[in-house]
Amino acid sequence: SWCGPCRDEAALLESAWQREQNNNIVFLGLDYLDQEHSAKAYLAEFGVSYPNGPDLQSKAARRYGISGVPETFFIGPDGLIKSYLLLPLTSEQQLAQHIDGIRPQ
Repeated sequence: SWCGPCRDEAALLESAWQREQNNNIVFLGLDYLDQEHSAKAYLAEFGVSYPNGPDLQSKAARRYGISGVPETFFIGPDGLIKSYLLLPLTSEQQLAQHIDGIRPQ
């Protein structure tokens, strides 16, 4: 809720999720350093329907080496990180390119 660039990319992510949810592509959002009520309000405000949850004790942030937000990881069917962005998503084309890199064959 507190991350301006995250707010900017929220509609783009939700739109992509709506297109990809039946194509064996999974989206997962993590609530990083936010209060529960603010995080839930953010999800409602942007109509986010893909699974989300809190990053309790910043365990995921430490495991993935998160250094700022937003960060987006694209994980292949083999469970390995195929690509990641340390900056906000700016276009559907940019997001589609990364999704194509993890698309199951």
